[in-house]
Amino acid sequence: MPSLLPPVLLGAALVVAGCTDNSAPDGNPDTTGQSIVLADRDEPTTLNPLFGYGRQGASKIYDGLVEHRQDGSLRPQLAADEPVPSVDGLTWTVKLRGDVKFTDGSAFGAEDVVATYQAMLDPAVGSTARTSFSTLKAVEQVDPSTVRFALTQPHAAFPHLLVLGMMPSEHVGKDVPPIGTGPYKVVEWKKGDRLLLESNAGYFDGEPKIKKLTVVFVADDNTRARRMQDGEFDGTVLPPKLAAGFTGKSGLQVLSHRGADYRAVSLPGAGPVTGNREVRIALNYAVNRQGIVDSLLEGKGTAASTPVPEALPEVFEPSAKFRYDKTEAERQLEVAGWVRGTDGIRARNGVPARFTLMYPLGDDLRADLATAFAADARAVGVDVQLAGLSWEAITPRLGVDALLSGEGNPFDADLMLYDLRGQGNPQVDVALEDGRRLTDPGQRAVAYKQFQRAYVVEPCMVVLAFPEHSYVVRDKWNGYLPVVDPSSYGALGWGPWWNIQKWEPK
Repeated sequence: MPSLLPPVLLGAALVVAGCTDNSAPDGNPDTTGQSIVLADRDEPTTLNPLFGYGRQGASKIYDGLVEHRQDGSLRPQLAADEPVPSVDGLTWTVKLRGDVKFTDGSAFGAEDVVATYQAMLDPAVGSTARTSFSTLKAVEQVDPSTVRFALTQPHAAFPHLLVLGMMPSEHVGKDVPPIGTGPYKVVEWKKGDRLLLESNAGYFDGEPKIKKLTVVFVADDNTRARRMQDGEFDGTVLPPKLAAGFTGKSGLQVLSHRGADYRAVSLPGAGPVTGNREVRIALNYAVNRQGIVDSLLEGKGTAASTPVPEALPEVFEPSAKFRYDKTEAERQLEVAGWVRGTDGIRARNGVPARFTLMYPLGDDLRADLATAFAADARAVGVDVQLAGLSWEAITPRLGVDALLSGEGNPFDADLMLYDLRGQGNPQVDVALEDGRRLTDPGQRAVAYKQFQRAYVVEPCMVVLAFPEHSYVVRDKWNGYLPVVDPSSYGALGWGPWWNIQKWEPK
């Protein structure tokens, strides 16, 4: 499952003028700490919430009806109070704040909420966010400050989806300017290079102390690390091995966030090799997950067998796991008729145990994980061919070739697991449906633990680990609060800068 923020491969690295301690992004001296320059691996394909931007909140440009606290719980944002469900769970009513304006000066109201959500639901618009709202039937304006959402079935996690960024009713659609109510507004987007933001002086929660925010897009991890070392950036995300090189550097902090963002090898069900149950099970036994965490993640992560992180302790099932057991992996393959040839690669009925594993270019961690997985697979007679590609090349091949994927959400298990239905495991499907429709937290926990126990009987992928996310940040501001990261993290999402609007210069 690829991120919705695919990397843009830069033909040449462009030097950002003035990101050092002595200068601001525009090249003028800045001793106030009111400007910050961050480097991100992933450039958004759009700044439109209907098409994936800010899908997990903390987008800097837009606000949702609710937002997530540091601990992952919800609080009202554009809403005046928490969403209220009906007794049968089929509607949610939301009261709205009356003191909010968009950055174009127009007032925020119920008509904007209705217009945004109706556009998202309209098939003609083609919103990519629509798949997350499969239970939403309609949204209506009750009065100028109240909206009501009607669902097709009870959906316990539905309020977590209300982080969708709100747009003014007159600017809702596909090709519209990025106008939101958020703490920052867009000044300029130099595609393939950088995004320039400035603080929203009329922000309802107070204008940010950091007035200028520049996000530079550099897809290659090593290039970002070098330019961070050269003083061009005030902060960036890096793989753990590269981030470790900044430990002890004067004026810099190396931060590590737990993540609900898992790394896994997807195994397409239609493939003659990847779709074979015994091959899937064997590969899960063959991989040395703890070795991956210790060597590739510098210990910064957690070995994992299922896509449920320990960061969701109330639903985590510790017994649902695969041990590292090459002997059992080989036994599974032998029993299923996959026999080693003279070249060491197994085959069955003339079909070699061989498939291609794709990973995105420039992502050193995924490349390393793919290489480690391929080595473990080879040891039991499965030949994994690696292909580092751009997302543009990967997308047409999804469902045909395997992918070193990443996804995750620390806010509710439903949001990260429901799409795993339909993989040929009825017990998994039942558990995920129960987890969605049940409202009692205890009953939902039982359902998700049952999902994990059913998943390891017939896995649809090889989950490797939940990496911690590593960042290097210049030590010039107060306000940092650690969080558990979802899969959308970085300068335009979560990570250290999820609450940058609350930071203050030291």
